[in-house]
Amino acid sequence: MGKPTGFKEFSRENLSYAPVADRITHYGEFFKLPEDMSTQGARCMDCGIPFCHNGCPINNIIPDWNDAVYHGRWREALDILHSTNNFPEFTGRICPAPCEEACTVNLIGDAISIKNIELSIVEKGWAEGWITPQIAKEKTGKRVAIVGSGPAGLSCAQQLARVGHEVVVFEKNDRIGGLMRYGIPNFKFDKSVIDRRMAQMRAEGVEFRVNSAVGDNVSASDLLNRFDAVVLTGGSEKPRDLPIEGRDLNGIHFAMEFLTKNTKRVLGDDIPEEEFISAAGKHVVVIGGGDTGSDCIGTSNRHGAESVTQLEILPRPADNPDKLVTWPNYPMKMRTSTSQEEGCNRDWEVSTRRFIGDENGNVQAIECVRVKWSNENGQWKMEEIPGSEFELPAQLVTLAMGFVHPVHEGMLEELGVEKDGRGNVAANDTGYATSIDKVFAAGDMRRGQSLVVWAIREGRQCAHAVDEYLMGTTTLPR
Repeated sequence: MGKPTGFKEFSRENLSYAPVADRITHYGEFFKLPEDMSTQGARCMDCGIPFCHNGCPINNIIPDWNDAVYHGRWREALDILHSTNNFPEFTGRICPAPCEEACTVNLIGDAISIKNIELSIVEKGWAEGWITPQIAKEKTGKRVAIVGSGPAGLSCAQQLARVGHEVVVFEKNDRIGGLMRYGIPNFKFDKSVIDRRMAQMRAEGVEFRVNSAVGDNVSASDLLNRFDAVVLTGGSEKPRDLPIEGRDLNGIHFAMEFLTKNTKRVLGDDIPEEEFISAAGKHVVVIGGGDTGSDCIGTSNRHGAESVTQLEILPRPADNPDKLVTWPNYPMKMRTSTSQEEGCNRDWEVSTRRFIGDENGNVQAIECVRVKWSNENGQWKMEEIPGSEFELPAQLVTLAMGFVHPVHEGMLEELGVEKDGRGNVAANDTGYATSIDKVFAAGDMRRGQSLVVWAIREGRQCAHAVDEYLMGTTTLPR
């Protein structure tokens, strides 16, 4: 696939970015794709066993579209890409690209720029007008309710609409997209990307209903009566808290509260000043070292924060892990996001002991302690280091420590579905059926907090299971 010697002849080209001083003045996307993607496709090395297939959760047929791009067959590349992925413009922007870690070239050098090629293909498809609605020739008369409009719900809805089912997507928020809409800042993922897919899906027959919280202003039992199948794709939105002294002080917020209000204002919503969470002129501490924490950093810098510090309780990862040990799996290694490049202090093996406030009940600092990790009989153990206590100034703290499970109150309690040991909706990854007849679950609501690419995979596979349940057989891919 590609040019057999391409990986020797051509170097990997990454995205280029606008200068930091420019991009932190706005909330627009700031990346630029390489101009000549054909040479990047040529680097795919005809490795015989394409481990990238398995590295990709949706099993993208990567060597085939690399080869098509190398030979200038962009329309063919788009068809190959869409055969496994409904929304490559989503994953091309925000997927961490486990496929590239599994790339065979990655063993000896720089991996193929799979994610960038993917994004180039789909953006060319939009520019050329190749991406059009795929409208079912016949209707089945079956009605399916999708609860939640994140990537799992959207991919499931699109697949089911394309085989003729009447699909209604219920979203509790005022816009479609789930955490992709409000939880990911616009500078990382412009929301027009969601809107143009919604236009395609509407033309394919999908109905979107916003401000519809199932289990609140929409009855879950009513959905069971009015629809032939119900799919739960509401995500994993119960945030992990930090219940320590001072947690009730003003200025301490879950990351999603901070990010959501900012994105709503960027999208033009009127957020009163007393409700808006601003980092302007403040010392900001972000607790949590993942992508959501990075989004808080980028947003805080755009607000004009005095300083931003990101704390992680785990040890600092290695800069260059041994690929002979980690490949083809996704390794724990030191990564620096574009937001972290824009300015932040990063610290590892730090535990927060308490929040310190002023006389008005506002957070002013946090007390921390350094920790060390040891492995005893296969079990990791954390210990505080005596005498390592220190304080950091903090007028704004964002808790970006992930999510523990779906929200149980409301819909899940009303339905009474069984949960697994982690508090997720219990359903396997073959039939996706819950403990209640004709109710299915997919995405983070079923598997727990995960990646957009996993959500798309589960939505597609769930659509396969739902169609088979409704019709007795299915032509949808799994």
